Amino acid sequence: MLTIGLLYPGDSAADDYTHLTEPLDAHGVQLLVEETSVGVDAHEVEALLDLGSSERLLEGAARIRGRVDALMWACTSGSFVFGWDGAHAQVAEIAERTGRPASSTSLAFVRACRALSLQRVAVAASYPQDVAQHFTDFLRAGGIEVVGMSSHGIHTAAQVGTLGRDDVGAIVAGAGVTGAEAILVPDTAMHSLGWLPDLEHVAGIPVLTANQVTVFDGLGLLGLRPRLEGFGALFERATGTGTGTGTHATTGTQGAS
Repeated sequence: MLTIGLLYPGDSAADDYTHLTEPLDAHGVQLLVEETSVGVDAHEVEALLDLGSSERLLEGAARIRGRVDALMWACTSGSFVFGWDGAHAQVAEIAERTGRPASSTSLAFVRACRALSLQRVAVAASYPQDVAQHFTDFLRAGGIEVVGMSSHGIHTAAQVGTLGRDDVGAIVAGAGVTGAEAILVPDTAMHSLGWLPDLEHVAGIPVLTANQVTVFDGLGLLGLRPRLEGFGALFERATGTGTGTGTHATTGTQGAS
């Protein structure tokens, strides 16, 4: 059994990953969620830079490195706030210290877009606008065109974790989709894995959510691309063998390809 370690800040939606327990077990893969420490729970740049600091991530990674085959920093905002090069440096450090391939949710979004050959996307963010803008800048650095962005001003991960199916559906429905080939929903504190068919029905186009792309990229670190029904276009279309390229930590727009 191969194990993907998920370094997850806090516990707002850690239970979301249980939706994939049985489907992944059938492919010889399991997820191990390891909670990393949180200073201030706030969707503010300074707090997010602290959330994704080396000290916090390496402390969590050290606890599970002997039990996992790959590591994902399962946080979007705590990776994209470091910028394109900074996000790559972040996972490179994890890989170097643990001897395990590593990536992050922000890099996973770019990889997922490329796996589906997406060029133009809309972003439906739970964050305040200034934080959401950092994500759109990150996507553009990765060669993804952002044609629409909505932000919802939710200040904490704890609040995001309480959103239900209808709330998340409304966030997706409110995204500007004119010209978009998919909607990206960037917050691992948001439950989504059990609702992807509904979200894609609302959107009328593929929906990529943070917890979904995190697992997808973790599988890619292992060289796997299993087809998983009921978890959105990403798992139903982007199948075959993963790249298994290790840290995803090279610089430039090809780093997460």
